[in-house]
Amino acid sequence: MSFDPYEFDRSAQNQRSVETLGEYTSRTFLWMVLGLMITFATVIVCWMSGFVFYVVHAHILILIATLVLSFTMTSRIERMSVGSAKAIFIAFSVLFGLTMSVYLLIFDLMSVIWTFLATALYFGVLAAYGHFTHTDLSSLRPILFSGLIFLVGYSILSLFIPGLNALDRIVSVIGIAVFLGYTAYDTQKIRSFYFYYSGYPDMLEKASVFSALNLYLDFLNLFVYLLRFLGNRKSN
Repeated sequence: MSFDPYEFDRSAQNQRSVETLGEYTSRTFLWMVLGLMITFATVIVCWMSGFVFYVVHAHILILIATLVLSFTMTSRIERMSVGSAKAIFIAFSVLFGLTMSVYLLIFDLMSVIWTFLATALYFGVLAAYGHFTHTDLSSLRPILFSGLIFLVGYSILSLFIPGLNALDRIVSVIGIAVFLGYTAYDTQKIRSFYFYYSGYPDMLEKASVFSALNLYLDFLNLFVYLLRFLGNRKSN
């Protein structure tokens, strides 16, 4: 997900920002963690209540609703209110939790737990690199976006060509590499958004939520591809 911050109208009178970069970065990661907590709480509720079996039959509708929210956040972030941005983020986290609950039907619980811990470790290392490195990672964007398009295309084609599933482990490795790269890239973008929107408190807060959503998606997609590569599937 991305939007062009440089289309923002900076002609309006701005205000002096009293929030430091460290505070802004911390708030962004707190929003990401909140989203993950909502998602995993939704997964647990779906699993314990048996609602996950209804999710299986409604996964297309859930996917469409998730994509609509994603598109809305991306295309209207500069025009929507701060409250609307936060509400969309929370709703997105719930919908993604519904989708994630299905993985408990496919993989052993211990595989899910160990993969989550591995994801947290890898994500933390790449996020730290993106935050502290002085190397401009913007040159990675075309490569990462091309990898993302490949992953989306593969996912769509595999629905109609079952034989492609034989390539799943190779594709999973590509997915892991892509979202590790996006983790570093999106973490570095937090700094760019902070300096560009500094002086515009409402826009700065919305950019924080948007960055949190990007990092949230990086984490969960990394988790999914690691699970597909490392996880033990339940026997039929």
